[in-house]
Amino acid sequence: MPDQPTVILVPGLLCDADLWTHQRDHLADIADIRIADVTRHDTMDGMAEAILSDAPATFALAGLSMGGYVAHAIMARAAERVTRLALLDTSAIADSAEAIVRRKALIDMSKVGKFRGVTDRLLPMLVDPARLDDSELTDRIKSMAENVGPDAFFRQQTAIMGRPDRRDQIRSYAVPTLVLCGRQDALTPLALHVEMAAAIPGARLAVIEQCGHLSTMERPQAVTALLRDWLIYDR
Repeated sequence: MPDQPTVILVPGLLCDADLWTHQRDHLADIADIRIADVTRHDTMDGMAEAILSDAPATFALAGLSMGGYVAHAIMARAAERVTRLALLDTSAIADSAEAIVRRKALIDMSKVGKFRGVTDRLLPMLVDPARLDDSELTDRIKSMAENVGPDAFFRQQTAIMGRPDRRDQIRSYAVPTLVLCGRQDALTPLALHVEMAAAIPGARLAVIEQCGHLSTMERPQAVTALLRDWLIYDR
């Protein structure tokens, strides 16, 4: 419908549109759902500019993990165009020195022909440990990584390592904001989301139980319900 709001969903590292399949399919009745391509640039600003160049004048914005970092970059450049914001399993802090070392090790692993092993190494941090034997879920995650491929992986990791700290910036956000986290998120733990929600004026914190980092795929119905509420109701 022409009066539906546009919602731009931004995937995370090594993720493609499948990350948002349930949300795309079950929010289409209330919104024009668009899923961003974050595979072509090696800076957060480059990703943000590409999304903004294709976006309507105003839109709602949701990002998971690296997608949240891109959302912060969009807010830094064009906050006046964003009508509401959802930050899922992400953070506002820059990478630590230890995190950069880990990322570089994964890049080196990929460069010596072991790209497929990257996802296997990351899986225990991407999902609730109870879901590691869920082959349907883990096969989808591995398939997304294969679709993204090693070249885009290098670009994405470069962008992530170069991102700035956003903890001061988020205090100026002035739109309805949902901060969402899986209780078992090992990559961006709940404490980081508590900190973000406390810093963003009027933000709502939502915690999904028995859920790790890839909440949109692990607990799709719960995430979609929270995003529907976020889209329909002002706070």
